[in-house]
Amino acid sequence: MLRSEKKKFISDLEKIYKISNSIVIVHYHGLTVLELTALRRSLKCNGASFKVVKNTLSKIAAFNTKFRHNAEMFSGPTAIAYSEDMVTAAQIVVKFAKNNDNLKIVGGIVNNEILDVCSIQYLAKLPSLDWLRSKIIRVLNTPALNLAAATQFTAGAMVRLIRAYAEQNNDK
Repeated sequence: MLRSEKKKFISDLEKIYKISNSIVIVHYHGLTVLELTALRRSLKCNGASFKVVKNTLSKIAAFNTKFRHNAEMFSGPTAIAYSEDMVTAAQIVVKFAKNNDNLKIVGGIVNNEILDVCSIQYLAKLPSLDWLRSKIIRVLNTPALNLAAATQFTAGAMVRLIRAYAEQNNDK
């Protein structure tokens, strides 16, 4: 890799480290190109990304951005899956690793905290931020919908009551 390419690579990693809330570190030795492509597509469809990293350049980028970095995790054929959402990258990588023995989860970094493999697997079981937001909106909307339904029912019942009273008086 040329010096100019290394500088660009470090710059790209610095951007990733700054914007990502979740980074899952994996070893990908033994994966075929088709398997890596499938993983990349799955991540991309869910708003996450995958990047093969050079370990020494990753250490430099982490140092430049004051990013917490465990050098032991960055050895061997290393790649990172990253996303702005804390859960998405972990969910997809853990699911992919269950079906593919050649993808080994080494650890991760979430909100600048270093996590081990067990923590990443636990993180993958949590619901995504979008799912939690939709659940909160549903909970907040339920009373409003119930109030609207009760008001509509009450107004309809009142109209029927007045109509029945009017019909009863017309018959007399």
